[in-house]
Amino acid sequence: MKKLTLGLLVIAFLISCKPQPEQQAENTSQDYWSFENRDDQFTGGIKMIPIQTEKGEFKVWTKRVGNNPTKKVLLLHGGPGMTHEAFSCFDGYFPQEEIEYIYYDQLGSYHSDQPDDLSLWTTERFVEEVEQVRQALGLDSSNFYLLGQSWGGILAMEYALKYQDNMKGLIISNMMSSVPEYNAYAQEVLGPQMDPEVYKEIKAMEDAEDFTNPRYGELLMNHYYTEHVLRLPMEEWPEAVMRTLNHANNQIYVHMQGYSEFGITGDATLKEWDVKDRLKELSVPTLVIGAQYDTMDPKHMEWMAGEVQNGRYLYCPNGSHLSQYDDQKNYFSGVIDFVNDVDSGSF
Repeated sequence: MKKLTLGLLVIAFLISCKPQPEQQAENTSQDYWSFENRDDQFTGGIKMIPIQTEKGEFKVWTKRVGNNPTKKVLLLHGGPGMTHEAFSCFDGYFPQEEIEYIYYDQLGSYHSDQPDDLSLWTTERFVEEVEQVRQALGLDSSNFYLLGQSWGGILAMEYALKYQDNMKGLIISNMMSSVPEYNAYAQEVLGPQMDPEVYKEIKAMEDAEDFTNPRYGELLMNHYYTEHVLRLPMEEWPEAVMRTLNHANNQIYVHMQGYSEFGITGDATLKEWDVKDRLKELSVPTLVIGAQYDTMDPKHMEWMAGEVQNGRYLYCPNGSHLSQYDDQKNYFSGVIDFVNDVDSGSF
């Protein structure tokens, strides 16, 4: 009887020492939205982060949404020279999953400093800018996910190839790993899918470098953008997307991307960019997102997911280049699953 009593006392003692569910530290919804003890409470999450360059110090705009100690996603917008506004729809999906995310306008973009110096617009300098932003925001391998879309995907790949040890996860959204292969896809696959007369007229204006002709923009809007950039009638394009287009820095865009929408051509600095042979160097968990109607070849993106050491492919069957808008169900469920799987260690 004494042995039984002693055993019960031991069990009771062990139970009393075990943390109960209400005592365990958890990230609650209240914690997620709290600005308490944050250094950006005064500005509601906005920070102007100083960036050191060979041409001096400049500031870039960032805004954090939410708090999560292990899931923080830094968003790299497209362009180059566009803005974070194209990611506005993330507000509709990340908060209920309690994923912290950071909007960010790269140097030269609308909400950040806009120096007038072409020498600043290189992938190498942008990579160092992202690294300085990471440090300023306290992101590290325990929490730092980097999501880059379009040009942001180029920047994300370049950053990961140099700094993947600082990362927890990489998301490459709607960007191939080779501009020459992107050019071939645009000119040999997408262009010929258009009405032959329309494509002929567009190519004639491109050959004549008549890019400022209103007719050029009209044909692209009505026959290309609504098929391969965002699959909605122009009058239904989200206000945030129109805002990022209106806020674009054309100096950066033309210098790096060029005038043509059928690949990167002319004297654009990204014309020969290609890291497809280096993807095998990436060991960080990686999600690659492709879409059926994208300006980028979805088969190439699927191939990329198999080239990296620890990859997953997310296919958006209804999406185009901005598949975060025209295939939201597949896009966000896939991104959220990836972040949660990496965070839980099940990826």
